[in-house]
Amino acid sequence: MRTWLALPLLALAAAVLAQDKPAAPKPASPMPNETAPRVVIRTTAGDLTLELWPDVAPRTVENFTKLAKEGFYNGTAFHRIIKGFMIQGGCPNTKAGAKGAPGTGGPGYQIKAEFNDRPHVRGVISMARSAHPDSAGCQFFVCHGDARFLDRQYTAFGKLVAGDDVLEKIATIPCSGPERSSPSERVEIKSVEVLPAGK
Repeated sequence: MRTWLALPLLALAAAVLAQDKPAAPKPASPMPNETAPRVVIRTTAGDLTLELWPDVAPRTVENFTKLAKEGFYNGTAFHRIIKGFMIQGGCPNTKAGAKGAPGTGGPGYQIKAEFNDRPHVRGVISMARSAHPDSAGCQFFVCHGDARFLDRQYTAFGKLVAGDDVLEKIATIPCSGPERSSPSERVEIKSVEVLPAGK
């Protein structure tokens, strides 16, 4: 089963067309919450530091940080990139030597959706899933542009607080394929470090 953003055809077409337009400007956001848990996604393109939201998606944050601490994401890659829309990663099938198509792997279980009122805007991290709402497991995406049409349909669980330049670098890698989302170069996730609250 392919795990990704199960978008309506028109929304997907609009997102693909947005590749030829400048990315949406970075929205004004409230000050970072210094007591919120954070993670650093260390990639071959640089680091992405994200503040997580256990107040609106506790099970999702718990699952993501558990997988991170276990090293589950180490060696995976961003396998689906749509400029102006999002970058998607976390599939174990993207590890070197792994079998199975990228985007179809999981941790062996699924978690219940925690849809909430946090908007899908640039820098927000959310869970990828198939058509069923409760089909997310390990794959995630970080919004590169405004994706408000995903609000309350995907579990947003954090936001980027450092590394917007890295997000831009990854999201603007040339892509090919029918959806124009297969990156021409590999951006590997070296590790996901869970930081203590306040760090």
